Amino acid sequence: MGDGGVDMVGMAGRVTGTVGPGLVGEVIVRIRGGAEHFLAHPVHGTGRLPVGTVVTVVEYLPPRTVYVMAAYDN
Repeated sequence: MGDGGVDMVGMAGRVTGTVGPGLVGEVIVRIRGGAEHFLAHPVHGTGRLPVGTVVTVVEYLPPRTVYVMAAYDN
C-alpha cells in the first residue's frame, strides 16, 4: 500500500493494544477516509498507554509503525 504521501505526524489515534516501554502496542488512526491499524511504540519518557487512550503520532516509520504520546494529560 505505501503511505500514499500522507503525513502521519500530528494525527490523532486511539490505542487498541497497550503501548508502553518494552511493548509493541497497536493504535488505530483515521486516515484516507477510513481507519488503519499501526504498530505503536511510546515516545521516550512516556509510560504505559492503556487501551482507549487518545494519542498523537509523533513519528512515522513507513509502512506500519508509529511513535505516539498521549494527546491529553490525565
